[in-house]
Amino acid sequence: MRISRRTVAAGGWAALAGAVSGGVFVAVAEVVALLAAREAGPLIAVGSFVIDIVPRWAKELAIELFGSNDKLFLLSSLGFAVFVAAAVVGILELWRRWVGVALFGVAGIAAVAATVTRADASPLGFLPSTIGALAGAAALYLLVGALRRWRDARDHDSATAGVDRRRFLLFTGAGAAFAVLAGVGSQLGSAATSSIAAIRAALHLPAPLSRVTVPAGADLHLKDLSPLFTPNKDFYRVDTALSVPSIDPSNWRLTIDGMVEQRAEFSFRDLLSMGLREYAITLTCVSNQVGGNLLGNARWLGVPVREVLAHARPRNGADMVLSRSIDGFTAGTPLSALTDPGRDAILAVGMNGEPLPLEHGFPVRMVVPGLYGYVSATKWLTELKVTTFATDQAYWTPRGYSEKAPIKLSSRIDTPRIDRSLSAGPTKIAGVAWAQTVGIQKVEVQVDGGPWQQAQLAAPINADTWVQWSLDWNATSGSHTIAVRAIDRAGRLQEEKRTPIAPNGSTGWQSTLVRVG
Repeated sequence: MRISRRTVAAGGWAALAGAVSGGVFVAVAEVVALLAAREAGPLIAVGSFVIDIVPRWAKELAIELFGSNDKLFLLSSLGFAVFVAAAVVGILELWRRWVGVALFGVAGIAAVAATVTRADASPLGFLPSTIGALAGAAALYLLVGALRRWRDARDHDSATAGVDRRRFLLFTGAGAAFAVLAGVGSQLGSAATSSIAAIRAALHLPAPLSRVTVPAGADLHLKDLSPLFTPNKDFYRVDTALSVPSIDPSNWRLTIDGMVEQRAEFSFRDLLSMGLREYAITLTCVSNQVGGNLLGNARWLGVPVREVLAHARPRNGADMVLSRSIDGFTAGTPLSALTDPGRDAILAVGMNGEPLPLEHGFPVRMVVPGLYGYVSATKWLTELKVTTFATDQAYWTPRGYSEKAPIKLSSRIDTPRIDRSLSAGPTKIAGVAWAQTVGIQKVEVQVDGGPWQQAQLAAPINADTWVQWSLDWNATSGSHTIAVRAIDRAGRLQEEKRTPIAPNGSTGWQSTLVRVG
């Protein structure tokens, strides 16, 4: 069957009409979200739904490929998918009247369902997608109707066809301009009207009752070596929140319930009045591959979780605390890890000398040394439920990850790097190693399969932070393979065998290829 040029051209114009109508849908929904329900934009709602249902392998692949940019990739992909789907809907509407309009209605219902089922859904959360879908459907009906009149007039009256053509192009251009202006305006308006960043900037945390002592020699100050403390702007971010939650500290509340003698509730001021202390703790994501960069070291200001839990008095038989974020994420942490007086599990309010950054959990998050973040490091914290592992499951457990996940003894080579050529002559091989709650005893380096050489260790801050290490090396021209392994203070050797990140963290010695000119 031969398809005429006119049919192809009409399909192309219909696809454009559909894409513009899809833009109107999203733009109107975002404007309504700005006015009525800030967290209920359809892209964010659907994106959050996708995050919840995505299989484990896809989540791991996205983090491996895009790191902290995984959310930007998801939103970009969703935007492209909306564009393509809307274009197809435009063609269907031209082919059969009302089909495309009906599909816009279905899309609106799906977006509403994704929005109102979110943990942080507001009572007006249904409005943005509902009004957006109505606006998009109306735009599609209008544009494709104009296209139909233009198409039908071409065979009968060229003058009328010219008028209908100009009308279609005018409507389409106006719709596209409206979608762009409304979309951009809603984003600018959201940034301009958001007061949480200003509240954070004006917030002055009280001086801590105690500060971290950094021993002399803790920082080797080598080029390309990870700094002793990771700057906030460079600290990795992996979470399930597509849009950063906006929480006013004056309205923040933490509830402690479940298997407790007495339900307890804390305000932000209550936490500060308990007296802040400073802690140096390295955080590690379970998605960190061997040699990866999904970890960072910081100074944290906070209060011990055990002191907060003590107000509620956990009952005998409880063995887990289910912490909940405002966006619905949950983490299951062993109760023993949170009540152990020898472990600095904290509710953090500050990071590297300032209030927590918005994307790192402002105003309050959990930080627990020795456990991967998915079982301990809940951001935007709102609830601690004292319970049991037999009764409750955290977010990632039914998705194939272990209930309990102590951080693995590991080490990493920071320099020299595989993507940079090195000049021949004396140089440094350097990196970091970590064995939280235990500490690093020594690090060994192997060059080209030769004997293992003991590296120089920097002075450790404590057992909960990474430690820098370096080895002098006389680099000769050619390609060289460098490997590293660590031994902790209990005498355990880092596991050599490579294992994947699921179900509870990767293992293996890092080995890297270096080119020397």
